[in-house]
Amino acid sequence: MDFSLREEQRDVQGLASQILGDQVTSERLKALDATGYRFDEPLWQQLAEAGLLGVAIEEACGGSGMGFETLCLLLTEVGKAVAPVPMLPVLVSAALPLQRFAGDAIRQAVLPGLASGRSIVTAALVEPGNDDMLNPFAEARSDGDAWLLNGDKHMVALADRAQYVLLAARSPAGPVVVLVDPRGQGVSLSPQQSTAGEPQYAMVLRDVRVPAEHVVASGERARAMLAFTRQVTLAGMAAQTLGVCEKMLAMTATYTSERHQFGVPIATFQAVSHRAADAYIDVANLRLVTEQAASLLEQGEDAGEAVTIAKIWAGDVACRVSQSAQHLHGGIGVDRDYALFRYCLWAKELELRLGGSASYLAELGDDIARWAKARAGIGADPAVRVA
Repeated sequence: MDFSLREEQRDVQGLASQILGDQVTSERLKALDATGYRFDEPLWQQLAEAGLLGVAIEEACGGSGMGFETLCLLLTEVGKAVAPVPMLPVLVSAALPLQRFAGDAIRQAVLPGLASGRSIVTAALVEPGNDDMLNPFAEARSDGDAWLLNGDKHMVALADRAQYVLLAARSPAGPVVVLVDPRGQGVSLSPQQSTAGEPQYAMVLRDVRVPAEHVVASGERARAMLAFTRQVTLAGMAAQTLGVCEKMLAMTATYTSERHQFGVPIATFQAVSHRAADAYIDVANLRLVTEQAASLLEQGEDAGEAVTIAKIWAGDVACRVSQSAQHLHGGIGVDRDYALFRYCLWAKELELRLGGSASYLAELGDDIARWAKARAGIGADPAVRVA
């Protein structure tokens, strides 16, 4: 089986690497830090003009329809550059679920604007006190053909710039997924600080009226949409984490090769080379599990277990590689004039976003236990056993 990239995928990867490498400089990032708002809108528009924002959006909606695997390559390049653009919340958590589950009217009204960079639609996946995005705390009650929403959402990226926010609420008939205007009546936003500096907001909904044309899915279709959103978001996070870790590893290799002690590069010291080798193995494993999850999602196969494994590896590798990079860089690693600190901040946020590795490891263990019980016939009719 050939696991190499297709020519068009290499083209996307190379173009993204070129644009991000040219535009995301230390000086540009420092200038954005000084504004307190880490979103590079000119860069976002440049990526749109290059056709990169629409790589996973179908051609009928203004994109190139190159699929989720290609989008993950783009996310990895964004991670390598720590580029201040909202690829994950806009192109993964919002665009992909809308493309798959929304009706044609919503797709045509929203997706072309995302592909062209004219508009932003983000997703609200996090609620205070709720670790299960498949079962939202926010409530929806019917109001004729519309819905009235009440609840709180946290960590909503670029909610202040978004045309709509994609979010879920529960109702007596099951979950509903809707598009909410963040400037609409009953919606209030307040800024939140994030580890990586991405502009994020707390979103409070009080009797927010959502018309029928902005209802994306309800009932079982909404459940399927939420499950899909969770999977592509976690896989996309793993791809972005891969880019962050690859760059930290490359920076560490360069530094330890150039830094001399006792007349030789410190990379020749056994303790240094062993720790760097462990980091290299970690990054290689993260690449494999991320590619597996992305491939299954693109093929429409059951990717639940693969996505969970990718999230576990992403969290653990982000932590270990970040620690190794800091250790092997010595004191220079914490110098804010040196780029490593940005990667460590991104690594920490990606490690913990939507839950840490321990919770997903427990989830995977529960799934394995249920499978083992089913195979052994425990808790089932003893006459019926799994072969």
